[in-house]
Amino acid sequence: MSHDFKKDALKRILIVQGHLEKVKKMLEDDSYCPDVIHQSRAVQAALKKVDEIVLHGHLHTCVLKNVHGDDSEKMVGEIVELFKKS
Repeated sequence: MSHDFKKDALKRILIVQGHLEKVKKMLEDDSYCPDVIHQSRAVQAALKKVDEIVLHGHLHTCVLKNVHGDDSEKMVGEIVELFKKS
């Protein structure tokens, strides 16, 4: 993965960590349940964004340069499997 994609993904992970710490603190403090859920969903959305960045980086750095190579079918299969799991 290129430096830019990696940098962006790591930045997003820091955001996820912040949201997750907030969820933990809210649970410890017996915060209002819908507020906890709202914060938890922010964690999930931030993780989804990390996945998008990593996939985008993979497509640009690995898939595009190998799309016509011997491993092209393998690359397609890997991406299909990723989407089956989500």
